[in-house]
Amino acid sequence: MKLHLTAPGDKQIQESVAITGSKSESNRLLLLQALYPNIRIENLSNADDAVVMANGLQQKSGTVDIHHAGTAMRFLTAFFATSEGREVTLTGSKRMTERPVKILVEALRNLGADIRYASEEGYPPLKIRGKKLTGNKVRLPANVSSQYISALLLVAGGLESSLELELVGEITSVPYIKMTLGLLSRIGIKNEFTGQTIRVGPAEKVRATKMVVESDWSSASYFYSIAALSEVGSKLRLSSYRKDSLQGDSILSAIYEEFGVETSFKGHTITLHKYTDKLPSAFSYHLADAPDIAQTLAVTCFGLGIGCDLTGLHTLKIKETDRLVAMETELGKLGALLSVTDRSLHLKPGGSLRSAVAIDTYNDHRMAMAFAPLALKTSLIINDAGVVSKSYPDFWKDLESLGFQTIILE
Repeated sequence: MKLHLTAPGDKQIQESVAITGSKSESNRLLLLQALYPNIRIENLSNADDAVVMANGLQQKSGTVDIHHAGTAMRFLTAFFATSEGREVTLTGSKRMTERPVKILVEALRNLGADIRYASEEGYPPLKIRGKKLTGNKVRLPANVSSQYISALLLVAGGLESSLELELVGEITSVPYIKMTLGLLSRIGIKNEFTGQTIRVGPAEKVRATKMVVESDWSSASYFYSIAALSEVGSKLRLSSYRKDSLQGDSILSAIYEEFGVETSFKGHTITLHKYTDKLPSAFSYHLADAPDIAQTLAVTCFGLGIGCDLTGLHTLKIKETDRLVAMETELGKLGALLSVTDRSLHLKPGGSLRSAVAIDTYNDHRMAMAFAPLALKTSLIINDAGVVSKSYPDFWKDLESLGFQTIILE
């Protein structure tokens, strides 16, 4: 689906949006519910990734195709490896077969898992025969995807004894690890995270618990960008959010203060208020703990005409696409002056903002959504706009509720 996107007639926006549950929390809770069926989940994400995860957890044998869902690939690898009696081949899209999984596979093998590569060493598809794992100590690099770490932590309660996980090197995306541990604590599985070592005790008795999924802060990032690019006085109300969020991307509320957007909490609703148009000349941030908002921040800065230096982005190269190269290409089309390394993005202030540019999305939901707020500054064409269903199926409908105009071109 190719979409022509233009701005609301009134750029001082006053609207409310209810955002679906966090994909990150939903996928973790779905796996925990599969292990401990007395858990009930409310406000589950309606994203493709969560649907794929739920369907995969139900399969006992045969081929499990998770398409583009990287989280499902990591989490289901650990789940099937520890599920006695299940034999599956876990695979996905062409891009998924290019995304490395060796670190997680080796860690699970060290615990006793039976996992073989069906094609290329180190990459999906994986042939997994579930069994009881008897190991209880494992070491793995800490500067890779935190989903490898979370996958091990989520299944740790079912091991014969406590899991001790030693992380080697600088730890990436700590908030996502803490989210996993926080959810384990809520259902009664003891854990501790001290220095470079995480310990998770066996699940002696998991409480019957109702778990309400907080709305997705990554999805909120696009509305923060809209608020920043809108006129002073704009107010966007988003629900349902918690001030004590487990999600690392909740750092948005502090970051967007730099761009004149104030966040206030009332009950489970946050209000984003564009209160000033005074801006910094440049913006710098180390995003190792929240890399998923890098694209949104880069687009916001370009739309505001300010430079930025974003670092800590080494995990973006192994996402749905190489997000750093994709950003260099697509922002460049719009007239941005930027450069990227294998772990950073550097945008110069200014640059000419071109109109009616077609943005390619590379099978990456965040490319489509990160660029959409720029419609407040120029008309855009979004190629393969339907890719947003991976994490936020209602995105275009919600933008229309703010007054954005969407025309399907083909």
